[in-house]
Order: sequence, then C-alpha cells, then structure tokens
Amino acid sequence: MGGPNLEIFKFGMYILFPISIMYYFGTNLDGRFSVPDFWPKEGQTHKIPYEREEIKKELERLKARNLEAKRRREAEEARAALVQQQVQGREGEQ
Repeated sequence: MGGPNLEIFKFGMYILFPISIMYYFGTNLDGRFSVPDFWPKEGQTHKIPYEREEIKKELERLKARNLEAKRRREAEEARAALVQQQVQGREGEQ
C-alpha cells in the first residue's frame, strides 16, 4: 500500500488540521469577529429608575404618552368614520 511515510503524513494531518483550525479561529477573536458600534453607548440606553420619585415620573410620562396615542387614534378613527359616511352618502345619491 502506501508505506510508513504516508501513514506518518496522514497522522500528522489528522493532528495538525484541527489544531491549526482552532488556532486560526481562537486567536484575535475581537479583531476578526467584532462588529464596530454593535452595542449602544451608555447615553443611548434606557436608564432604569430605582428611586420612588423617578418611578413616579416615569409612570406619569408613560401614562401621558398612552393618553396622547389614544387621543390620536380616536381622532383618526373619527376622521375615517366621517370619510366613510361621506362616501356612503355619495353612493346613495347616485
């Protein structure tokens, strides 16, 4: 068959190939697989309120935002209903 030199070469490949792959992917991981600016900076993230007053202010802010969104949604629904009535009125005239 191949002889002892071929067996030594195959054994060396069996040993060195996984070691070289682990060495290539295991060194300099930050430089190779990092995405710049992936994580937000400290000022860009939400600050979780821990104090009682901060929690109250945050709840008030959320309630005001929800009320404003509800008011806008209701106004949009009323506008859509008015348009629908006008369209139905025009269809009835024809």
